[in-house]
Amino acid sequence: MSVAFTLDEAFKHCEERARQHYENFPVGLFVPKEKRRYVYAIYAFARVADDFADEPLYEGLRREKLDEWEARLHGAYEGRAEGPIFVALAETVKRLDIPKALLLDLLSAFKQDVDKARYETWDELLDYCRRSADPVGRLVLLVFGYGDEALLPLSDAICTALQLANHWQDLAVDLGKDRIYVPRALLVRHGVAEWDLNAGRITPGFVALMQDLIARTRALFETGRALCDRVDRDLRFEMRLTWLGGTGILDRIEANGYDVFRRRPSYGLAGKLALGFRAWRWREAARTDNVSRR
Repeated sequence: MSVAFTLDEAFKHCEERARQHYENFPVGLFVPKEKRRYVYAIYAFARVADDFADEPLYEGLRREKLDEWEARLHGAYEGRAEGPIFVALAETVKRLDIPKALLLDLLSAFKQDVDKARYETWDELLDYCRRSADPVGRLVLLVFGYGDEALLPLSDAICTALQLANHWQDLAVDLGKDRIYVPRALLVRHGVAEWDLNAGRITPGFVALMQDLIARTRALFETGRALCDRVDRDLRFEMRLTWLGGTGILDRIEANGYDVFRRRPSYGLAGKLALGFRAWRWREAARTDNVSRR
């Protein structure tokens, strides 16, 4: 027997999901109150799907759960929302005119994490990021009412860079799941074997590999940096904080001598306060025109 949820109950459920989880949605802390419920709905949808792909509880059931989640997504778009998350999500996609393709891309990336644990080339990894990370930025722009397509490549560059920085930060964590995001072609180029990674060896080849990965990731951050100056005040601080946080992870990997095996780079309270101060003191690279909003 299905249980009916009011919109307020459904959105409250999504908010509680977001607040309980150890990770945070890229935009959340400084989202204006009238938009926050939509962020929580999108977060809850993605968070549960990510848990299906990653959490030990769902071992052996991952594809089944993700396929079921996808079926419920289609139902929400067709007026058959089941459960509080999809009740809230159905209202969100209707209010914000969210293309289903963005949410399906996220699900395809989660499914790929179930089936694929190695990447051959850089382009192959970027395609994964296109589906696992870029939709998040595009969803955020929709939540805030930005309809200028010129912003999309900037958002995609930042989101891909954030995903990559997270991969390099969590290299040891992912190894524990038998998952390697570093493309095999780059491992070979720098003379690093999987055995070296599993042994946590900081060889000259590994240092060169990390320098290569960080340089590629920094270039993407720089490509997207202009977005931090082109959005309005309601999103600007959060975008700058996100950009600084991502580039700062790369700085910390370098400062730790590229040893991501024994010292996972992260921010304590002082580091977070410093990021906030730097975001507040941000200086625009160049004056830009305002962008269109719906």
